[in-house]
Amino acid sequence: MKNIQLIISYRGTHYCGWQIQPNGITIQEVISGAIYQLTGEKVNLIGSGRTDARVHALGQCANFFTSATIPPEQFFKAINTKLPDDIRILSSKECDMNFHSRYNAKGKCYLYKIYEAVVGSPFQSDLAFQVNQSLDWKAMEEAAGLFIGEHDFKAFMASGSSVKTTVRRIDSISFNKKDDLSEITFIGNGFLYNMVRIMAGTLFEVGSHRLDPRSISGIILGMDRCKAGITAPAQGLYLKEVFY
Repeated sequence: MKNIQLIISYRGTHYCGWQIQPNGITIQEVISGAIYQLTGEKVNLIGSGRTDARVHALGQCANFFTSATIPPEQFFKAINTKLPDDIRILSSKECDMNFHSRYNAKGKCYLYKIYEAVVGSPFQSDLAFQVNQSLDWKAMEEAAGLFIGEHDFKAFMASGSSVKTTVRRIDSISFNKKDDLSEITFIGNGFLYNMVRIMAGTLFEVGSHRLDPRSISGIILGMDRCKAGITAPAQGLYLKEVFY
């Protein structure tokens, strides 16, 4: 028996998120099916965390146990032959039997993409949050600085979560703007349900001059979801990397 770690990239547009569910096709379901075609084994594919419907990944991590004789470093190539074009395994390797993609994760990096144009692009409609205005990125950077550090991020969590604590640490938030497409990179030790999308939506409202950048500290301290910004659309979000 071997424990195989996969690094996965996918375009989430046509999927109901990562986790298997009865309401639609998911990434976990498709990859598990591909492994079954190769090995005849019904594996439990353990992801580092869930991604919602239409959310993308550049470096999702998952692991599974197998008795197959396929060399661990070649597993990714074999699985890719059974996958649709919008899901790709980037690498595979054997890891310690105690390794768990979710419980061993020490942090994550997310990207959020915003496309600014008076007329939206058909090529960005499912890959970025399209806004028909110019944003004040200087104000957004000022606001982003107030997220840094360890805080109770209850105001930036969607309802429906049952976590033990809403305290998280944000290590950095950086911006990369090129022409009409901008990326906001969030790095932290963990993120609550919809936290990155709510933070991105709050920064968007700062950039739209609907929120003062200095209000972020008060929103965090108030722990009131209603005081934070919108939940930015799912299609702009990318899980870039998981840290172990």
